Amino acid sequence: MRLPYIPDDPQMSNAEDEAIVQRVKERRGGKLIPLDKALLHAPQVADGWNSFLKAIRTQTTLTDSVRELAICRVAALNQAWFEWVHHVPLLEQADVLPKETIEKIKEKEWKGEGLDEKHLAVLEYTDAMTIGCIVKQTKFDKVKSLFSDREVVEITATVAAYNTVSRFLVALDVGEMAEKYNVDMK
Repeated sequence: MRLPYIPDDPQMSNAEDEAIVQRVKERRGGKLIPLDKALLHAPQVADGWNSFLKAIRTQTTLTDSVRELAICRVAALNQAWFEWVHHVPLLEQADVLPKETIEKIKEKEWKGEGLDEKHLAVLEYTDAMTIGCIVKQTKFDKVKSLFSDREVVEITATVAAYNTVSRFLVALDVGEMAEKYNVDMK
């Protein structure tokens, strides 16, 4: 980590910031993870982040396999290995994609061989949003033909949110993953 983590039980300077810490801990089941201990250097940012990611993670209508495929693909493309390590088990628990397929998500050039139509559309949409930001009409139309308007917004928000998460994790080397995964930070 390029900054020191805040302590597990930080002593915040005011009641408002203490309440933020408690909300973050509540979402995490009572403890802070390294990402939280980086974000809480800026409590108001951590509070907004916590609320937004709670909605993305737990309040959408997406299947676990669709949500976690998108998150894992963003993590792999952006070399956000902290994100990868935390979300691959969730994708495996969805029990939709074989382990061999999940491992292929790491390959930047992978085109989604072995995925069903819906998962392939999500992979291609995620790649477009993550690599170049622009989603060509044909890719959008494919997603739109397979998912409801609400699901399209939820997929888009998930990919966008986890691009934010991954860029934060990588820039600050949260979880000290750069050395472990040979990410050149020099």
